[in-house]
Amino acid sequence: MPRRQLHVTGADGTPLRAALRALRTRLELPADFPPAVLAEAEEAAKSPDLSAHEDATDLPFLTIDPPASTDLDQAMHLERRPHGFRVNYAIADVAAFVRPGGALDAEAHRRVTTLYFPDGRIPLHPAVLSEGAASLLPGVTRPAALWRIDLDAEGRTVAVEVRRALVRSRAKLDYAGVQRQIDAGTAEEPLALLKVIGTLREQQEIARGGISLNVPEQEIVDHGGTYGLDYRVPLPADGWNAQLSLLTGMSAARIMRDSGTGILRTLPVAPDGAVARLRRCAEALRIDWPHHVPYAEVVRSLDPARGDHAAFLQECTTLLRGAGYSVFEHGDLPTPAVHAAVAELYTHCTAPLRRLVDRYAAELCLAATAGREPPEWVLRALPALPEEMAGGTRRANTVERECVDLVEAALVADRVGEVFDGFVIDVKDNDPAVGTVHIQDPAIVARIESGTRLPLGERLRVRLARAAPGVQKLLFVPA
Repeated sequence: MPRRQLHVTGADGTPLRAALRALRTRLELPADFPPAVLAEAEEAAKSPDLSAHEDATDLPFLTIDPPASTDLDQAMHLERRPHGFRVNYAIADVAAFVRPGGALDAEAHRRVTTLYFPDGRIPLHPAVLSEGAASLLPGVTRPAALWRIDLDAEGRTVAVEVRRALVRSRAKLDYAGVQRQIDAGTAEEPLALLKVIGTLREQQEIARGGISLNVPEQEIVDHGGTYGLDYRVPLPADGWNAQLSLLTGMSAARIMRDSGTGILRTLPVAPDGAVARLRRCAEALRIDWPHHVPYAEVVRSLDPARGDHAAFLQECTTLLRGAGYSVFEHGDLPTPAVHAAVAELYTHCTAPLRRLVDRYAAELCLAATAGREPPEWVLRALPALPEEMAGGTRRANTVERECVDLVEAALVADRVGEVFDGFVIDVKDNDPAVGTVHIQDPAIVARIESGTRLPLGERLRVRLARAAPGVQKLLFVPA
């Protein structure tokens, strides 16, 4: 599911970068790894446990990630079969490096997730693993959980298996380069099939009532002490690639369901109040949403390159905030069991370098496919994982929210007193003089306070009353 992506450019030492460093301190986030963790990581990098891994280095895998990424969780090789397709999807085998109960394991449970900032990240695992020995970098052999998922000609799943294997990526590609190759017709078949299979899976998503949000990434550009905002609109290749991850997560969830033990990523259907708020937001942004048209159909009609549509897509992510993790044993599925946005049983298993739970989901699926009981260390940790992941997710959400507030304040720090065109997209139920305003240019969302009731869903000229990055959050008042 999408997170709000923010990237800052410009030299170190700028006020925004200084404020981002201060934010890390204020939130008391983990910094350097303890010496015992680093020592264990160094040793594990030299001698991973490869005793159960088959040799699959004959498959010419490739990875697709942002250009600067070095923590590569997934690699793929796509094949056309007589009656459909085969997706070979390799996921970094973190368990080959992390000893249960060791210092690395304990630190991963403390950190839970990689935390992302506009100017960098705080990783889940030490770089010697996450950007080195465990990462599916090109030209080197790596241990992986290798998924083989067979699809029919319409993109429906017909067979799934997962096993440990040694894999070797042949190429590290980025989304823009992949899109250019596919559009130009120069992509070789394993890469060209990304569009074919990705499009089929998007059609399957529509058929089952699922939805993916193509939320643009925001890039904050330093112009010599002032800041500008640019958008990176997701490419079709982003969506096709995401479909393979979703496919694997759904396949893993079904394996766990059939085995009777697992951990699911769940999301209840959004309450009426949340959908009503989103409708008010659509009205404020002048987005056509007839009452008879389902939410998913509206979202699929949006163009993320348009500012108003991009703002609405960002607001749509609020419907995902009820997502959580649910453990089940003895075949007793939780309620709800389905992830409402995926519209299917689903679990997280494709990002173990960056998310704790994925390592455990992989072990459960590997054991079930091999017809054996899950490892004892997995069963011991399973009951506590939902709360651990909830805590890690709350921390990641706090980081995201604080970064957005800080960056948006930096964008307009020198414009206090100026008047902007905006839309009132939300009003507090218990205080209609306080609400949320969406500014068209630059595209930011912030608090607004008024002496009288705010005009929900209407355009409003507003004045910037406060903008102090890292000190006070943005505040607008009616002009």
